[in-house]
Amino acid sequence: MRFRLGEAERYLGLDSMRARRTELEKEASRPDLWDDPDVARAVTSELGAVVDDITLLEDLDARLSDAEVLYELMVEERDSSVAFELAQSIDDLVRKVDELELRSLFSGEYDSGDAIAELHAGAGGTDAQDWTEMLLRMYLRWAERKGFSVEVDETTEGQEAGLLSATFIVKGRFAYGLLAAERGVHRLVRMSPFDSQHRRQTSFASVEVTPFIEDAGDEVSIDEKDLRIDTYRSSGAGGQHVNKTDSAVRITHIPTGIVVSCQNERSQHQNKARAMQILAAKLAELNRAERRAELESLSGPQVDVGWGNQIRSYVMAPYQLVKDLRSGEETGNVDAVLDGDIDRFIEAELRRQRGTTN
Repeated sequence: MRFRLGEAERYLGLDSMRARRTELEKEASRPDLWDDPDVARAVTSELGAVVDDITLLEDLDARLSDAEVLYELMVEERDSSVAFELAQSIDDLVRKVDELELRSLFSGEYDSGDAIAELHAGAGGTDAQDWTEMLLRMYLRWAERKGFSVEVDETTEGQEAGLLSATFIVKGRFAYGLLAAERGVHRLVRMSPFDSQHRRQTSFASVEVTPFIEDAGDEVSIDEKDLRIDTYRSSGAGGQHVNKTDSAVRITHIPTGIVVSCQNERSQHQNKARAMQILAAKLAELNRAERRAELESLSGPQVDVGWGNQIRSYVMAPYQLVKDLRSGEETGNVDAVLDGDIDRFIEAELRRQRGTTN
């Protein structure tokens, strides 16, 4: 454990972080810092992240030292009464170091930032639309477990049940780096609650993930003439601000075919502003991908949302199993996964992508 923590301090650059903290604290103390709010926000945000990382590493080091002392006392005095407490302490330390090691897998420019996630129902009719709503709940519960904040910007109801699509923004450190591992087609196999004969049904839904940058508009120029803007009545599980007026906004960027929607703000003006922000983020990603000729590495390959293209299968009948077809990670606890317990799959896929092993 001491070796693993030392390695974490090395690849996270603890000494460099301490030096950077000193620089940032000096910068943050400048009386004219807030003359440029953008610079000020960048400085304070980076300082907060650096301080959090240093505090975490120093706290883990102190807790490991305490555990080492406790172990030595237990051996010297042959006192097994503290064995349970020691085991709990070590288990918690292992979990924390595991989380630190996961950070070493993040190498992308936007991995530490926020994410825009979009869900779309695929093959499977009403079951696929219900599956899309189940996935939305799964990711909302996962984000809650991680301490991330979530803003659901659009939900389009299915014809009979569930959702045709949903768009939500997850805000928190490494939200994009983590969620990007979920990009792809997800398959559900179950006894259909929408089939009068209760037959087994296979349905599909896709997950798309884009880096969300508050000021992405600085990276792209959007010509109003390239936009088709439609307004419609908000519907679906949009939260307390959904109303009965035509306040929802759908924007189509004609040159690229990108469509974004927002319905959960208080007014049409606010919905349009948020939709434009999402559109700018998606266009910025597209531009970056084109410049680097790495579209698939940022946006993922475009595939049919149906048979043969899934990244993960969730089987509820005739047996219980969730299996990721990329990493091979699997579990029989389907209910826990659908309740947001998906970290094991995300970590396994990140390790696979980076060519590392546990």
